[in-house]
Amino acid sequence: MKISVLGSGCATCRKLHETVIAVVEKEKIEAEVEYSTDVTRIVQLGLMHSPVLLIDGKPCDLIAYSEKDVREVLFSAIYQGQN
Repeated sequence: MKISVLGSGCATCRKLHETVIAVVEKEKIEAEVEYSTDVTRIVQLGLMHSPVLLIDGKPCDLIAYSEKDVREVLFSAIYQGQN
């Protein structure tokens, strides 16, 4: 699994990246986690907000950036990938 956090470099974007790393480590999820401040990638995806969480190249909807929300999105992606 490849997880990307795209953002402008603001505190919220960096916090989401830290939260993703914490959840991946805590839940022992096999994933490559990257952080990018390349805003053109966000625009190319047709999105007009940041931060953006991508799992295997697909944008994910996050209501909030808490560990709970990130965990739910990651596990949802894992279980969908097993079907």
